[in-house]
Amino acid sequence: MRYILSPTFGKFTILISCLFLNFIPTTAQEKISLDEDWKFHFGHAANPEKDFDYSKTALLHKSNVFATTIVNPKFVDTAWTKVNVPHDWVVELPFVKSEQVEMDSHGYKPVGGAYPETSIGWYRKHFTVDKAKSNKRFEIQFDGIYRNAEIWLNGFYVGTNFSGYVGNSYDVSNYIHFEGDNVLVVRVDATQYEGWFYEGAGIYRHVWLNITDKIFIPQDGVFVHSEIKGKNAIVTIETTVQNNHLKTTGGLVYAYITDRNGKVLAKTAEQKITLGTYKDITVKQKINLNNVRLWSLEDPYLYKVISVVQSNNQIAHQTKTRFGIKTVKFDAKEGFFLNGNPLKIQGTNNHQDHAGIGSALPDYMQYYRIKLLKEMGSNAYRTSHNAPTPELLEACDSLGMLVVDEQRLLNSSPEYIDQFKRLLKRDRNHPSVFLWSIGNEEQNIQGNDYGKKIAQTLLAIQEDLDPTRTSTYAADMANDFKGVNEVIPIRGFNYREYAVADYHRDHPNQPLLGTEMGSTVTTRGIYEKDEIRAYVPDQDITHPWWASKAETWWKLAAENKYWLGGFVWTGFDYRGEPTPYKWPNISSHFGILDVCGFPKNIYYYYQSWWSTKDVLHISPHWNWPEKVGKPIDVWVNSNADDVELFLNGKSLGKKTMPRNSHLEWQVTYEPGTLEAVGYKKGKKITTKVETTGNAYAVVLSPDKTILTADGKDATVFNISITDEKGREVPYADNMVKFYISGDAKIIGVGNGDPSSHEPDKCREGAWQRSAFNGKCQVIIQAGKTVGTVKFEAKSNGLQAASATLNIVKS
Repeated sequence: MRYILSPTFGKFTILISCLFLNFIPTTAQEKISLDEDWKFHFGHAANPEKDFDYSKTALLHKSNVFATTIVNPKFVDTAWTKVNVPHDWVVELPFVKSEQVEMDSHGYKPVGGAYPETSIGWYRKHFTVDKAKSNKRFEIQFDGIYRNAEIWLNGFYVGTNFSGYVGNSYDVSNYIHFEGDNVLVVRVDATQYEGWFYEGAGIYRHVWLNITDKIFIPQDGVFVHSEIKGKNAIVTIETTVQNNHLKTTGGLVYAYITDRNGKVLAKTAEQKITLGTYKDITVKQKINLNNVRLWSLEDPYLYKVISVVQSNNQIAHQTKTRFGIKTVKFDAKEGFFLNGNPLKIQGTNNHQDHAGIGSALPDYMQYYRIKLLKEMGSNAYRTSHNAPTPELLEACDSLGMLVVDEQRLLNSSPEYIDQFKRLLKRDRNHPSVFLWSIGNEEQNIQGNDYGKKIAQTLLAIQEDLDPTRTSTYAADMANDFKGVNEVIPIRGFNYREYAVADYHRDHPNQPLLGTEMGSTVTTRGIYEKDEIRAYVPDQDITHPWWASKAETWWKLAAENKYWLGGFVWTGFDYRGEPTPYKWPNISSHFGILDVCGFPKNIYYYYQSWWSTKDVLHISPHWNWPEKVGKPIDVWVNSNADDVELFLNGKSLGKKTMPRNSHLEWQVTYEPGTLEAVGYKKGKKITTKVETTGNAYAVVLSPDKTILTADGKDATVFNISITDEKGREVPYADNMVKFYISGDAKIIGVGNGDPSSHEPDKCREGAWQRSAFNGKCQVIIQAGKTVGTVKFEAKSNGLQAASATLNIVKS
């Protein structure tokens, strides 16, 4: 059996200028960021008096009289803390040792039912609207709030969003003030949790005010798909239009496609519509596009669709949708194909937090993290186990990374069906998304009739809203064909790699994908097990009982066509779910990269066999004064044909590199230089590690030094501690202090130490972080002033370092 899917597309919506076909006048439409200038205050889950009388006051009073309540627009919030969103309040909390199960899962941060004083957050936002826009439609859009958020505007209850991951939009046209402040109030309740990993809390994604005509294209109201015919494509554009006028309204709907530079390539016909009050209609139109350029990992080319609604001889509303054209095929015997070419899925699973900033990532950080994974050779990303932020998908669209987009729970209740529908509609236009996942490891139901029926319901919804793709489910089951596995199109294996061959033998027509594989636990730069500090060796040797080494699963996947490929658990370390230790360990060890994105040694194993780069890497470091004359296990990761190892110029022998494996030598330690010489198709490759001197200098490595003056752009500074010759000192743990001057700010620090209890956030003027095995990291966010920013890093007794950032106009 073969599963063949149509091309898929990517999307985002922005305000564009009035340069249109035929130069038709445009009514005002705006997408205004509401990210800045919020006020924040903790509530209390157990004490109404500390929660602004929330649980004993009629917040939904029928006459909208809120004399003293917090949702009253006149409530005085001037003493509250000023914050910008995205905002995650949990990352700012201290670490607390606790025996409660959820505490270790969530990184020992005091949030949840046992910590009522830090599990409720209140937000208030003041904004104004021009009276000239009083005839418009107004919508508040939240991209993500963790979690169970209740929302009021000007004292009126707007809605509740239960999900911590799928955002929602609310029509607030009837509640807008045009004279004086509008006051938006949000109560966030994080007393319960959805996962068993760090989730953060707060308004941790963007907030928008959308202003449109009352005949408009609703959020996620455009669906673009196509059929490829040779070098050409038939592009279908489905545009939903809604009428919120208090009378029947007519208009025209059309769309046109441009290339990435804005050149118009083709246009649909204009289709007349007539809509009654508060009615909607979906218009399906087709465009023939010649000589299409396919979206691929190497060339992630994006076209644009501009969808237009015209009314009363004016453009009432238009949206811009970036999209890419591609084909995917899942073959149960031959594997996965992208644009007709075979491709082994080389993926990683990832949660959404990052060192120093928790879950509240600037958009730039999404691109930074995807770039690091691509440099390793990864070509796919699973959003485990929840709806991702939209900007992550935009990064994957732009950089060329396939995505498995995952529903939070295998559940068909009205709440979770609604969440699933919102996920599908929001993300179905992204070219990076090639597969949906309807859930993960629901052990109590995945193997019985409950799971089967729920899966059938979700699959039917997916087929209805997005017939261009299919779905998988991440099952921690061996050779079992009951429940979900009976009906899921793509069988997902979480671990149990030993059972894949037997399952394929018994069910040869069902494509197989490793949805979670590996789970080697490693600590960057550590080479001996340390139960006191909760560290494990930085080699592919340790894994939980239910998992496997990297080499074990990848050899099977790489050498068998029927494996579509798989996703490693995980690409990055993440806060919470510490394994194999608990306190003082507050972070996972599963990552190929640590929480800062610094590579561990296992990174070079995957890069050797996943990328086309020439890879030659030696581990461990060569600073072992206490082991002179004793044996050291030396690993070489490489994709060379053979490798010869030298210690201080003396050959220790040449070895042939087994495919999808590594090489080892046992070397009697003496200080000096350990060098590897590899040959790949006759080409010589060399690398070395040397015994270093003592820490001498702080060295800065910025990801970029030019930032946009929009108050949102950011950059990463990676800091290394080096000796006098510029060699990184592998054991350096110096405390580094950071100073910044100019219109930018430090928003987080980290070092990749999974047992570090140092704060991720420091008070202004007192930013610092110790190095962990020679490294630490600083994340800086730009302000809105064009100019230069000076950043300095200093450590007592070491040579300081400085760098200049240029803040430029957008």
